[in-house]
Order: sequence, then structure tokens, then C-alpha cells
Amino acid sequence: MTEKQPDQTLDQGIDGLCRPERLPTSTYRLQLTPQFGFAQARAALEYIAALGVSEIYTSPYLQAREGSTHGYDVIDHNRINEELGGESAYEAFTDEIRRLGMGHVLDMVPNHMAIATNENTWWQDVLQNGESSIHADYFDIDWHPLKPGVQGRVLLPILGDMYGNVLERGELQLERQGGAFFIRYYEKLLPVAPKSVIPILEKTVETLAINSPEDDQYLDGQELQSIITALRNLPSRDERDPSRIEERNREKEVIRRRLDTLFEQSATIRSAVDRVVAEYNGRPGDPHSFDLLDCLLGEQSYRLSFWKVATEEINYRRFFDVNDLAALRMEDPRVFQATHAHILNLIAAGRITGLRLDHTDGLYAPRAYFQRLQLERCRQLHGGDDPAFMKRMQERLEEEQVPRIPRPLYLLVEKILEPGEHLPTRWAIHGTTGYDFLNAVGGLWVDRKAERSLSATYRRFTGVTESYEDIVYRSKKQIMRGSLASEIAVLAHALKRLAENNRRSQDYTLTSLTAVIIETIACFPVYRTYLEENGRREEHDDEYIEQAIEAAKLRNPGINTSIFNYLRDMLLLRFPDNVEDVQRQEQIRFALKFQQVTSPVMAKGVEDTTFYVYNRLVSLNEVGGDPGIFGTSPAEFHAGNLERLRIWPLSMTSTATHDTKRGEDMRARISVLSEMPADWRGLVTHWNRINRNAKREVQGQPVPSNNDEYLFYQTLLGAWPMEGFDGNSPDYESFVERIDAYMLKAVREAKRRTGWITPNEAYEQALQQFVQKVLKNPRGRFVQSMQTVVRRLASYGACNSLSQLLLKMVTPGVPDCYQGSELWDLNLVDPDNRRPADFERRRQLLQEIQAGLTDRRALARNLLERFEDGAIKLYVISTVLNFRREHPDLFLFGDYQPIRTGEHVLALERIHGSERIIAVVPRFALKLTEGEAAWPLGEVWGNTVLNTPVAGRYENLLTGEQLDSSDSHGLPMAEIFAHFPLALLRHQTV
Repeated sequence: MTEKQPDQTLDQGIDGLCRPERLPTSTYRLQLTPQFGFAQARAALEYIAALGVSEIYTSPYLQAREGSTHGYDVIDHNRINEELGGESAYEAFTDEIRRLGMGHVLDMVPNHMAIATNENTWWQDVLQNGESSIHADYFDIDWHPLKPGVQGRVLLPILGDMYGNVLERGELQLERQGGAFFIRYYEKLLPVAPKSVIPILEKTVETLAINSPEDDQYLDGQELQSIITALRNLPSRDERDPSRIEERNREKEVIRRRLDTLFEQSATIRSAVDRVVAEYNGRPGDPHSFDLLDCLLGEQSYRLSFWKVATEEINYRRFFDVNDLAALRMEDPRVFQATHAHILNLIAAGRITGLRLDHTDGLYAPRAYFQRLQLERCRQLHGGDDPAFMKRMQERLEEEQVPRIPRPLYLLVEKILEPGEHLPTRWAIHGTTGYDFLNAVGGLWVDRKAERSLSATYRRFTGVTESYEDIVYRSKKQIMRGSLASEIAVLAHALKRLAENNRRSQDYTLTSLTAVIIETIACFPVYRTYLEENGRREEHDDEYIEQAIEAAKLRNPGINTSIFNYLRDMLLLRFPDNVEDVQRQEQIRFALKFQQVTSPVMAKGVEDTTFYVYNRLVSLNEVGGDPGIFGTSPAEFHAGNLERLRIWPLSMTSTATHDTKRGEDMRARISVLSEMPADWRGLVTHWNRINRNAKREVQGQPVPSNNDEYLFYQTLLGAWPMEGFDGNSPDYESFVERIDAYMLKAVREAKRRTGWITPNEAYEQALQQFVQKVLKNPRGRFVQSMQTVVRRLASYGACNSLSQLLLKMVTPGVPDCYQGSELWDLNLVDPDNRRPADFERRRQLLQEIQAGLTDRRALARNLLERFEDGAIKLYVISTVLNFRREHPDLFLFGDYQPIRTGEHVLALERIHGSERIIAVVPRFALKLTEGEAAWPLGEVWGNTVLNTPVAGRYENLLTGEQLDSSDSHGLPMAEIFAHFPLALLRHQTV
């Protein structure tokens, strides 16, 4: 027997780490808030486990800003959020997860931190010490931006008015707390740079006039003078030498403690400095009295400004356009370690078994970040730093064959894939959070035959004639010229510096370079590309860049094509002749920064603008979707599932998340409109006529606009409760408030007649008056008409919902259930969809279901008859998830076989060894039944037969019925759907 080579031995050890420690079969997302913390979540765990869920998946719970309702505004990565219950409650929560045999997937945000709080010590340190802060490199700050007044400073757009107005109204106040000085702006406390305190202390010395050693305060005065000298000797705030930065950080704290002691022991000096502080704070009505404070503010490492200035001048990278969230430089190993040490410890302790990573397109180098996480987990599992092992692991991570990538830590990424785009296979992750599946499965219930008719109705009613693609193009440009203008300006100046290095491009003007950047990003077909510093890129990155450039040229024949070609060459790293290494690195940095900008522009321009403008059929307006594509064909759906099984079998399959624009069942109901285009045209015309008197004109135009009104009717149709409202329903007023809030948010997001930055109060008030007027009377003509239509469509929407639910749970991937969506999910966009779920009600319904399992057919029939309460959905979830948990390999790795069917059926088979199941669901039930039957059951199927791939006996797990296809190799659809509108058929082996 020959000895194994060292690499072979190492590879065998590494192969053992290629799968995660546990294989999740399903997840359940919990939204943790101060009102629903660890204790409340722990109380729901037994119920969730009884559903058949294998992994508890939570929103972020590292220490966030006070009152955070989502956890993405982290201020300390090394503490558990105290408002959720703190460390002890967290341990009890995770102990219970483990006791129940479940795993725990944590949502975390690697890309940014909250800075609009006094509690973020890293940011406060940056504000106090500028470039010499030990945390200066943690944040993505341009310390030498275009604007001269912000050189070496951070622009803080936090003021509610122009700086001078705020200052002279006395809203900015100098404040002393012990030996530290701050600028207070309402609840915000901004630290004062140590050296800028010198004039305050010198002025204090002058007022004291302590000169004689016999004076009681002489020694205290000498200490104050000594402190002033120490401050003068402090390294400056633009110091970059590491040893001097360390000295500054150490000595400033020593000085602060000396001031603490001095002020505490000397009432005379304390009173004198406080009088000086009061003098700095000026007197409203006397502008010159604020000169001292203005001068002090001019010496800080930050410049205060009106919040609207941010769109053009902000010099730190943000999360999208949110000024309160500053981006971290996660590519820096120090930042990675400082932000992940605690999380990695929790993973090592077994309290966390997987991570869901938020907004990874905002990272400078996503692939390297995923790789680093997996390496850290490998190091933990291997038991330390074995250089040979870690070197070989690094090499294996660089290999491109998917099955060979070591992925011991279960990682999911929030990644929006555009139609035709594929997840990079070199990423050391297990898949996405499922938006690709969400849109594919939802599109199955949109009838493509109705596209022309519904498009005509939309154009006729609203007057919107632009294509979806044109609206996206226009919206992205609007974002780049508005809320993200500063990011575009930074790119343009960087490109101008590159252009000036070569005689062939030095004449390109800043204006023309800015234009080609804007036009190219407006035409960018995906969220971003993934070029790396070493020049490596993903498979289709070059194609996306070329596509964007060519599309931009076609839209802009008046711009010199050579400038577009120049930008293309910069992005594709086609280096000019004889380029110096410094310029080469500058070009690479430009290309990497460019791709960090395309993602927020796409998100803001499409998800947060176009999706509220293009309202043809809003069930298609979902994160990760393309409303310009009218539905999904069965062939497209099956192809996506086969690809997921081949490459990403542990990717999440979702139908609702905390970020979806509409609840999963709301979308399913709205899609029924594609089965009744003529009726829909008549309804919107009728409603428009009824509500005409509720409109009023603002600036010569009716409110709401016809486009907003069209959205309003679809929203009501989708969100209306299954059980409807009677005349005295106590929930009706709350429902109207939710619709009112949603419509206000929708028109602001659309940015047509109003917006978040410049709200049109007259339009908004008129819109809210319209909503209140047409909905105020639950017995009015419009409300009664809406209720009648919803009553007619509710069962068809529910049929769609149950069908997409079953498909989610049997197709390749890990199905996720969003908090509370095991009953009907008719929620609107956040914050509406983040309201707490009534777990007690769900627990009681589940107990009722469990009590009836002895006769599944009778139970299923009963639940169908009372479908409005949502228990039927809970039943399907608990039945299939518990079966999944008992047969994990069948669902995670079993073969997938589409079954050919007609227009009104979709079926598929999963196979693993001797195990076989077939899922069968109806499509377009309203068309099938011609609106004459609530459910597509029994005789409506006529002689239609499902051709089963294998003959024999089958058990419908949802009804307990036994079906036999021994003779015909097929099962009559009338038998499959005799009592229930979907089926999960398990082949009975002999």
C-alpha cells in the first residue's frame, strides 16, 4: 500500500468540511423588536417546531440603535441587543432552539452601521479625531473630496435648516460633560476635537487671573495650564503615522481624565469654564454672539449641514441614500475581525448554525468576504491555525468547480438576480434568499394570454404609454441626479483624473464624462458586476458592461461615442499603452467603485421608484421581479428548479420576506385579474365613475392621478380581508388607516407628484382625503362593490396561494415561512408587513388540526369550507414540512422531473432511491370553472388524466386518499382533486 501524498490527506480532511454541519430542511423567519424580543420568540418555538420547521431564522440582534424595529442599524457588533432582552435572554432563546433539535440562521448586515446615534463609539471617535481616529479606516470616507470646505472632514447632513439659520437660532449648543466637550443638536451629541478646546480653556484662564502662588486656586490653575500645553502637543487630527495615531488616542484620554479630576475638585475652575461655555452659545437675535461657536465648529473633523445637501456633497458612502447608515470597509481584515469576532464565537459555540447576509452587493469584494467567512469557520472546525491546512483550504476556495468549494458554514446572500442572470458559482455560499424563486412561482398564475388586454386597459385608464424599460431608464437617471448625485460626482471626478493621464482622453470634459456615467448606469442590465482587484471577474461581467455601453449609445446619439468607448475600456480594465502602475491601480479602484454604485441606483430606481410608477399588474411588481415580463411559463419554472437542484440545492425558496412589496397571498389574488381582463376593465371604469366626486384638483390636475388611482384599486382588491367587513367591524378603521399610510408611501416612492425629499403637501392631503372619503362608509356603494368582487375572487386567489405554497415546499431548495404567513398574508410593504403575528391564535388552530388528523379527508374538506380563517394554509404547511423533515434527502437532493400537463395543471415528481412523490396543483381556476365554482374540484376536470411516470398506488398526503394508476399509468384529475384543490401523492412501494 502506498502512502498518501500530503495534499491527498489534506484534501480528504477538507472534503469533510464541504457540507454544512447540519442540512436545513426549512426555515421560519422571526422579526425581533423591542416588543417581540428573545423571551417572546422563545415562547413561540414549540409551535414553530410542531409546524415541521428545522431552522429558526431571525432578523439581526446585535446591538442596534435605541428603538430599532429591524436590527439593521447596528452600533456595536460585540454585544447582543439589550432591548431584545440581552445576553441572558438570548442564551435561553438559543438553548431552547437546540433543545427542540432546530438550528438557527441569523440575518446580519456586514455592509454598514448606524451613525445617527450617540452610542456608536467608532463613529464618535471618527468625529472627534478625524483622519487620526483609530477607526477612520473602518468607514468608507473620502477625506479629500471635491468640495474644499470638507477637506479632511466628514460632511454631516443632520440639520433641519441651513447651517447659519440653525446656528443663530441657538439650536446648536456647546455642552460640557465632566472633562469632555460636545456640540448638542437636540438629542444628538457630537464630540469636540481635543485641540479645539484650547481657546475655551485659555479664555477660562484669562477670567480666573490666578497669578500668585499664595492664591488658593494656584495649583489648579497650573494644572489647567499644563493641560493646555498637553493639548497643544497632541498629534494633529490629520496625522496618518500609526505610532502618532496611537499616541494621540492614548494621550487625549489621559487629558480628558485630568480635566475630569480638575473640574471635580475645583468649583472655581468648573464655574469659570461653564461661564465661557455659556458665552460660546450666543444669544438668539444677536448674530455676532455666535461667532465663537461658529469658529469652534470650523475646527472640528466634521462639517454640519442641511440634510438636503447630502444628495450632492456627502463624502461617506451610505446604505443606498440613507444618511444615517455609513458603509464599512469590510475588505479591510481589521474591520472584518472587529465586526465578526462575536458572531464567530457564537457560531463556534453552536448557538448560530447559519448566516443570511444582507445587501452583499454593497461590499467592495463580495467573493473575498464569503471566502473569509468560510475560512474562519474551517479554522474553528480544524482546531487552529495549521499553516498547511489553511494554505490548501485557501487554494481549494479559489477553485471554480462548485462541488469542490468547501462551504462548512451555511451562508445565504440577499442577491437580486435579473432575468437571465445567474448567481456566481465561485461564491463560497449556499444560495440566495429566494427572490428568484418568489417571482418565478408567482408568475405561474399570471395568464400570458391576457397581456395585450390588460396593457390596453392600463394605458386607456392611466394615460401611461411608456414601456417598463423606459420608466426604469428614466427613474434611474432621476435617482442619479437626485439622492445619489454625490456618488456620481465622485465617479466622474475619478474618471476625469484618469482621462487627464493620457493624451488621447485628456480633452474629455467633466460634463461629458458625467453624462456617459449616468447614461451607462441607467442602461445597466444587472445590479452590479464583480470585478476583483486582481482583475478576475465573473463569467458574464464583460457582457453586461458591453450591453450597457451599447444601449447607452443608442439612447444618446448626440454624445461622442469615443467617450462611451473610453468608459467601457476603463471598466473592462483595458489599460492604456505604457500605463504606470499607480495609474493602473487607480483605474482598478475606479472600476470597483463604479460597480458599488450601480447596485444602489438599480435598487432605488427600480424597487423604490419604478415599482410604484408602472402599475399594469402589481402582483408582478416584486423585489427581484421584472413587471415588463408578463408571467412565468411552466417550462421556465421547471428550468429554474433544475438549475437550483444542480448548483444551489440549499438555496432558500421564499414567497414572502420582510422586504416584499406585498404579502404572498395578496399577490396571488391580484394575479387572478389576468384571468378576467374584460371584467377588470369594467370594474375600474365603474369605480372611477363612483369615486369621481371624491377627487379634487391640485395645481390644475386631479388627485389622485389616474395612475395612483389604478394602484389604489388593485391594492384594495389584494389587501381586503378574506372574511370581509360587516357594517360594525372594529377592524375596518384600522384597515383604512393601513391603506391610507400605504398610498402615501407609494406616491412618495413614485416621485412623480410628490416625494420624500420634497413632499407636495397639497397633493398628499388631497390623496388622503380621497382615500378617507371613498372608504369612510363601509355601507357605501364603492365599499360594497369592492366587497362583492373580493368575495367572488377570494377562493380563486386562495387556490393560487395554496398552489404556490405547495410548490415552494416540494421544489429544490429550503422553503422559508415568513413570520405569521402560515395564515393568509395580505400585508402591504414594510412597516405593515413587520407587524407582530398572533402566535397564540396560530397555536390553537394547529392544535385543532392535529386533533383532526385521524380523518384527513374530512379535515381537509372542513378546512376548505372555512378557508377564510387561514387554517387551511396552516394545515398544508404543517403536513408538508413535517414530511420534509422526515425525508430530507428526497427534497434536498432528490431528482426533479417535470410532468407534462395541460394549461390548467402543473405537476412535478421528486425521486430519491425508492421514494417518489408527485405534487399536483391547478392553474387558472377561475377560467377553468368559468367562475361558476369556488374551487376546481371533481367534475370540472372532465376526463383529464395525469400521466404518472410510474404506475401503482399513491397516497395523497393532504387527504389520506388512496389512488391507483396500475392499469392506465395515469390518474384522473377528477379523482386527484375530488375533495381538495391540490395534491401531494406518495408512491406506495410494495
